[in-house]
Amino acid sequence: MAGNQKAKGKAEQAKGKAKETVGRAVGNERMEAEGRMEGAKGDARQAKEKAKDTFKH
Repeated sequence: MAGNQKAKGKAEQAKGKAKETVGRAVGNERMEAEGRMEGAKGDARQAKEKAKDTFKH
């Protein structure tokens, strides 16, 4: 299960970065902000899973 959550975090990070880049390229501030939020959500998920791994070992 943890691997699934890590993969989901990576996917959110990638999707957020892409959305942010496209938003910046077309001058869409809302899309850019949404991309940053998605990326941050992925970062948080990754950090949570990393902390769980640390306490398991």
